[in-house]
Amino acid sequence: MLRVTNAILHVFDFDAGSTYFSQRPLDLDVRATRSYVQRHLRKISSCAESRHGEFAPDSGFAAELQRYLVGEREFVEFSTEIAQWFWEELRRAEDLEQCDLLVADFTDTDAAPSSADGADEGPSFDGDAGRRFFAVVLLPRRQAFVHEVGGAANDISRVDATLPNPSQKVASYVLVDAQTGAIDFHDRERSVGGEKVMVIPERFLQCTSEASSHEVIDEVKVIVQDVAEEFGLEPAVEVSRAKALVARTADVEESFSPAEVGRAVFEDRPEVRERFEERVREASLPEEAPVRRGVANRLTKSHRIRTDTGVEITFPSELAEKPGYLDFSTDAEGRITITVGNVAKIENR
Repeated sequence: MLRVTNAILHVFDFDAGSTYFSQRPLDLDVRATRSYVQRHLRKISSCAESRHGEFAPDSGFAAELQRYLVGEREFVEFSTEIAQWFWEELRRAEDLEQCDLLVADFTDTDAAPSSADGADEGPSFDGDAGRRFFAVVLLPRRQAFVHEVGGAANDISRVDATLPNPSQKVASYVLVDAQTGAIDFHDRERSVGGEKVMVIPERFLQCTSEASSHEVIDEVKVIVQDVAEEFGLEPAVEVSRAKALVARTADVEESFSPAEVGRAVFEDRPEVRERFEERVREASLPEEAPVRRGVANRLTKSHRIRTDTGVEITFPSELAEKPGYLDFSTDAEGRITITVGNVAKIENR
């Protein structure tokens, strides 16, 4: 579960040129407020599209964040400075988007504390189990229509103060691991002062930008399929084996090595393994790709195939490594037979 220590909402009105910086945190004792904040934080924490990064040595935000985490800065004051920075930066954008800024300090009690080197130098959790994060989220406002009841006649009015639903994805956010300084973020390109920039990684965080878990896993699947086809192997089997391996590795390490996936999948075929490693180098994939347990499971737990005869099959990726459950065979004419075995019951879905 997520335990939110502090959260605050700052409001921007680009049309009127006004800001409404809150002077106190949100009241998290109010159930609806707490639930709204938690659901958005949970969504960005488990987003497979998050890119990863590390602070540059001269990042101004990194220095101030560290001061806050060790208790040298007060939450409301620090969050207001962040809001002021975003206000000044976003108001210069050519494609203005009405939005509010949510800043939160929370602990994911289901996540194990990182064992990365140097972790013992980070801020303490005051004895709490889990992993502490600092989040900055841009909440885009949307137009909505509401009814107005007055006297003998009702009316319809348009408002643009509606926040995104908790189930809705947000395009711009920052999530920093308070212990390791590892960054997850997502942003969209904006035109600011006539220049195309990614405001969050390039100007706010001043950090590196590495591929998301989703991007790396997708690229690994493409390479496995291409190499399997090149050497006459069955792509459906090899890709599902690769997905099962990623899920098992991420469940223990919360990361995986793209190169190691190929070495394991093509362990008995040296020439295929070498070709896979060559493709991984060509694609400039990272040596280690961070991926959270829930994300890995969601992206790799099942595999779906479709035949040219219109038959679709979805099966757990791990079955590709279990003989007798799902077997593929090819006859002399190149036609494929799929055999589903060890079935005790069939249901219509």
